[in-house]
Amino acid sequence: MSLSNAAVRATIAVTDIARAGEFYEGRLGLRPVAGGPEFVRIYACGEGTWLQVYESPEHAGKGTATTASWTVEDFDPTIDALVDAGVKFSVTGDLAADDRGVHAFGDHRVAWCADPDGNVLAIDNGQTGGM
Repeated sequence: MSLSNAAVRATIAVTDIARAGEFYEGRLGLRPVAGGPEFVRIYACGEGTWLQVYESPEHAGKGTATTASWTVEDFDPTIDALVDAGVKFSVTGDLAADDRGVHAFGDHRVAWCADPDGNVLAIDNGQTGGM
């Protein structure tokens, strides 16, 4: 038995599903899949992957590591569009970043932001060179 061929879904706890929807839909541009209970939103993402956001105030925002990452081919236009939509990317530790909050590790570039509960999200360019 192995899970290596099974689909995986990122699942994120939030304090308020409506407020989370404003961020995930309004700022990140995700569209919820119809159906399901009112305290859960599921978003279809690329290549058959899913992001599930659910209301659970006692668990929301407790982690400090990245909870979900998106790899995009059109990295710079995506970052620019997200900044224009009000997403704030953060500079992480002592790592160098550009004025948008994009970190570079050789060819690999990544930007981190947080949802309204502090759950950390990442957008990267999928390159691994220089890591």
